[in-house]
Amino acid sequence: MKTINIEGIINGSPIVKKCSQLIMGSGNFLRKDDREHIDRMFDTFLQVGGNTVDTAHQYGKCERRIGEWLDATGRRSELMILTKGAHHDDGEPGPRVNPRAITKDLLESLERLRTDYVDFYALHRDDPNVDVGLIMEVLNEHLKGGRIHAIGASNWTHDRIQEANDYAKSHGLTGFTFNSANLSLAKCRVPRWEGCVSAGREMCEWHEGNNMPLLAWSSQAGGFFTGRFSPDKLDDAEMVNVYYTLDNWERYARAEKLAEQKGVSRIQIALSYVLNQPFPTAALIGMETIEELLSSVNGIKVELSDQEIRWLDLMEGGEWIAQ
Repeated sequence: MKTINIEGIINGSPIVKKCSQLIMGSGNFLRKDDREHIDRMFDTFLQVGGNTVDTAHQYGKCERRIGEWLDATGRRSELMILTKGAHHDDGEPGPRVNPRAITKDLLESLERLRTDYVDFYALHRDDPNVDVGLIMEVLNEHLKGGRIHAIGASNWTHDRIQEANDYAKSHGLTGFTFNSANLSLAKCRVPRWEGCVSAGREMCEWHEGNNMPLLAWSSQAGGFFTGRFSPDKLDDAEMVNVYYTLDNWERYARAEKLAEQKGVSRIQIALSYVLNQPFPTAALIGMETIEELLSSVNGIKVELSDQEIRWLDLMEGGEWIAQ
């Protein structure tokens, strides 16, 4: 499986971690809380070259299931962990992006995961009222303590990430080396959840300019391209509110046309869109079955040209050329 490089630090020395372009989401461990199923998913994921799992302090039971699997199998060295903390209203009210909450969540996550470090740690939300200096200082304390190997932001604007990294650089600290925002072929009309940030054109241009990796959550737009949804099917209120726009249905139609030409599925085209950006990307996938996992693995092999990506995304200069 293809990988992307994420810079980190261990014992004060810079390192590069090779993160698989498919990152396995852990939400399915709640929907299908079956130890044998979890074993099969991890075994298959590792077998096909995957090496990173996504979770969060807010997903408490998911972290515990991962920890149980690591403890039972002894395969910690084969799996990199991306977890997140400081989500609003996670066990206590109000915005929680502050040194105390960051430390509390991280230590609890480590205990649940049954490990003494996480490979990638992201702040799950932002609080613009908190000075970035306080945030970067506490994250660097945990980097120096070996509890985190690389730090990133989730649902931060690129301007705020740049501000944090400018502070880190000017104070001799380690900055964010990855971003985890929503990026998908279908664009969110409104944030899918409160406080969420999607990668629009400006953020993508920022990523292209600095080559920072983007780990895309909801990379397949909640299954928008599976065929389970249509303009006249209105029973899923969240999907209707977030994704049902004329532009997205046009993207759906174009994905279908391109999929027919390439002999693949619409959802594989949507995945390929995320993975063929002009900057490093990985896709967080909520795979619930082995079949979905293998479909995503095959989707990695689908290559899209810059012209095809622009055409899919309704951008100027991306005219369709039949082959």
